[in-house]
Amino acid sequence: MGKPSLDKDLKKVGHLATATGSLSRSLAAPGLLIIFMVGSIATTSLALGDSSHTTLVVFAAVIAAYMALNIGANDVANNMGPAVGSRVLSMVGAITIAAVAETAGAILAGGDVVSTVAKDLIVKDHGLAVDPFIRMMMAALLAAGLWLHLATYLGAPVSTTHAIIGAVMGSASMAAGLEVVNWAVMGKIAASWVISPICGGLIAAALLGLVKWLVVFREDRRGAAKRWVPVLVALMAGVFAMYMVSKGLSRVWKPDAATVWAFGALFSVLGFAVARPLVARRAAVIANTRKDVAGCFNIPLIFAVGLLSFAHGANDVANAVGPLAAIVSVARTEAGLAGEVALPIWVLAIGAFGISLGLSLFGPRLIRTVGEKITKMDPIRAYCVALSAAVTVLVASAMGLPVSSTHIAIGAVFGVGYLREFLTNKGVPNPAIKPRSMFLEPSQLNKTPEDALRNYNKREKRRLVRRQHVYGIAAAWVVTVPAAALLAAVIYASMRWVVG
Repeated sequence: MGKPSLDKDLKKVGHLATATGSLSRSLAAPGLLIIFMVGSIATTSLALGDSSHTTLVVFAAVIAAYMALNIGANDVANNMGPAVGSRVLSMVGAITIAAVAETAGAILAGGDVVSTVAKDLIVKDHGLAVDPFIRMMMAALLAAGLWLHLATYLGAPVSTTHAIIGAVMGSASMAAGLEVVNWAVMGKIAASWVISPICGGLIAAALLGLVKWLVVFREDRRGAAKRWVPVLVALMAGVFAMYMVSKGLSRVWKPDAATVWAFGALFSVLGFAVARPLVARRAAVIANTRKDVAGCFNIPLIFAVGLLSFAHGANDVANAVGPLAAIVSVARTEAGLAGEVALPIWVLAIGAFGISLGLSLFGPRLIRTVGEKITKMDPIRAYCVALSAAVTVLVASAMGLPVSSTHIAIGAVFGVGYLREFLTNKGVPNPAIKPRSMFLEPSQLNKTPEDALRNYNKREKRRLVRRQHVYGIAAAWVVTVPAAALLAAVIYASMRWVVG
């Protein structure tokens, strides 16, 4: 009789432990969010001291922190999706790498784009007093954050850059009229929204085509991978080194162009030297199949993901803290934005840690959407997507242009998918594979071998990109700017009505 009672007691203890673990996990997210928000409030209060605008700026910091969380939840999925979808990285591994790289990119290289979002969108002689200007930027941040929150809840990967720029336009127009918006800068930014996905898609497709013809379509795939994968790694290492030297360390060192190119060449050589023996050892033990050869791209893909996350942190931290930087500058100087916008490290830190925390707590759902539901990923395709997106974002950040990383990354995913579809359905020959007509018996043919092969290919034509995602994402991109602008205008009008 004693033993069944003991078993029941042990089961109760096990259920209690399970319930306790589940409760602790459910409380972890709210606890981390509270700690982050309290830290943002304390940091802002200490930084401003006894300023007459401290209360308003503290509220603005809370809203900026909320915006950063939503950027992490929605936008970073575009970077991590291909690596997770190709099974190269687990969800935990991808989030860990992204969190570290995003934080580093935001703090080390976020300055140029923050300046654009903070002051260039609004004309210098906007005529707004300090408090109305602060409320205008607060309304923009809150509207963009709310829109991103809704989009994340619905599972739509929208552009955070669209959201914040549309929101700034809406609140600024409500505060001081349409003429307060710098439409020349706005036109430049709008053009980049069209150029970004096209460039991302074309570069990704070109990279995938290059890898296919140099490696995948070769009879000796292992030898081709041994020869060409280190070259791709060298290219990636050189691009990353050039960006870090020219922009990432610009606050402490401003080298000339020759020095930048020298660093790029040096790290390209180092990348090649490191990758060559690693790829050679792997090529010696794998089969000559496409799947095994694709595994040679695993390590380069991991580095590419880190590069892309660094670029995203540098570029998209502006969407969270650009308006906050403008608010802090105005509150401290009691003047407009005629001069340069100050970029305190604590402002960038709020954006950086908020993005990382939002990714960790709320990002997995959209990561799976981008990585698995648009087109099928493998290490080669994912590497091409990541590297093309990284190059595009890095160039944009270096130019101080707040392009949409969502447009770039999703454009790269579509570019890879459409190239696969084209090669599959147009019958582009693969030298490593014999034509199917060689395997068809005469009894299988319809009148002639050519007719049978043509009919077979017609039946086999497939759509390798899910069209519903093309239409849904395009619709979300179109709606985001006017929706955020309208929401920001309503929020600012409400603030003005409450304050009087």
